[in-house]
Amino acid sequence: MPVSDLRFQIHTEIAGIAPFDDAERETIHDALEWLDSAAEIFRLQKPATPPKHLVSYFLLVDGDHILLVDHIKAGLWLPSGGHVDPGEHPRDTVAREIVEELGIQADFAFPDPQFITATTTVGSTPGHIDMSLWYVVRGDRRQDLAFHRSEFTQIKWFHRRNAPSERCEPELHRFLAKLEVLEKQEHNSE
Repeated sequence: MPVSDLRFQIHTEIAGIAPFDDAERETIHDALEWLDSAAEIFRLQKPATPPKHLVSYFLLVDGDHILLVDHIKAGLWLPSGGHVDPGEHPRDTVAREIVEELGIQADFAFPDPQFITATTTVGSTPGHIDMSLWYVVRGDRRQDLAFHRSEFTQIKWFHRRNAPSERCEPELHRFLAKLEVLEKQEHNSE
């Protein structure tokens, strides 16, 4: 797919995200301006070239539980995910990363990203900006997951109310609050 078509698709999906709060509304505006510019949106060289690039997170959800990974480089509990490869759709990143990181197939709860954040990274590769699209994927706590031990020290299912508040992705609790609203809306529309 030509990059201009892909860029347009990503722009359309970001524009379609219903902002949860003023912070997300501002991030959506910033992301759309960034996509409209001539700036490179994909990471071309590790760890941070260009210094702002696309990332796809996916939160594996089983009822009231979520799976988080203890990421070695970030030193944080994070949803799974990874950098969007050049020419790759962020949804395809999720499909690729879930196989690489957890050994399962993606079962999307929603086809499009439901949240967007712009986070200045910490850990062993600090200082660049991850423009992260957040997806929701259905999981099963009973399933054995073969996680990627070179990236994570451990993985763990948390009840949403007991998700870590220290040493975790700084936007996780905002996303969990938004996800609760989204799920209620979906339930009410059925």
